[in-house]
Amino acid sequence: MKQKIVLISDFDGTISKKDFFYMVIDTVLKNKKDALLPWQDYLNGKIKHIDAMTGIFSQIHLTQDELDKFISTIEIDPYFYDTAKYCVEKNIPFYICSAGTNYYIKKRISDTLSKYNIILVSNDATYSQQNGMKLIAPEETSPYYNSNTGIAKDKIVQKLKNDGFFTIYAGDGKPDFKSAKIADIVFAKDMLLELCKKENIKTKSFNDFNDILSYIRSIDEQ
Repeated sequence: MKQKIVLISDFDGTISKKDFFYMVIDTVLKNKKDALLPWQDYLNGKIKHIDAMTGIFSQIHLTQDELDKFISTIEIDPYFYDTAKYCVEKNIPFYICSAGTNYYIKKRISDTLSKYNIILVSNDATYSQQNGMKLIAPEETSPYYNSNTGIAKDKIVQKLKNDGFFTIYAGDGKPDFKSAKIADIVFAKDMLLELCKKENIKTKSFNDFNDILSYIRSIDEQ
C-alpha cells in the first residue's frame, strides 16, 4: 500500500480483555451495591464519561501495593504484542487512545510502550488509598481535549487523516463511536459494533488482534 498506515486503538476491552472499571467492580468492590450507578448515569446521559469513571474508581481503597498487584492482573490480548512488533518493524505508527487513564495503562504495559514506540494518549489520574483514583482531563487548550471524555479520540484520528495517513481504528465502546465515523477502516466489537450497525457504518468485527494484524499485513504487503 503506497499510502502511509497508522493504527489507533482503544485500550479497555480492546487491548485488554476486560474494561478496568468492570474489573474494579467485580473484584475490588465485589459487586458492591450501586457501584455501577455512575456508569449507568453516563449511559443515560446524566453525567460525563470522565465523571462516571472517577465515580467508580474513587471507590477503590486499596493500599498502593495492592493496587499495583491488581493492575498487574489486567489480561492483555496476546496478539497485541505481535501487532506492536510488526508495526515498529514496518514503521507503522501505533497509537493507544484511552478515555480511561494512563495510570493503569502505563503500570501494566509501560515496557511494551517504550519497546515498540507506541504513543499513548489518555487522561492522567491521581490515587490515594483514602480518596481512590481521580481522573484528570488534559487542559482545555489541548488539541485533543473533550469535555465529556477528557481525551477526544476522534480529534486524534482526524489529525492523522489530515497528515495523510490511512487510519485503522479498533475499539469496543461508546467513546469510540466518533472515531469510527471518520476512520478509514474500523475494527469493532461489543457496544461499538452495535452502534456502527445501527448507523450503517461499515466495520470489520474482530475477536482479537490477530484479525487486525492479518489485515495490516494484507494491505502493507500489497
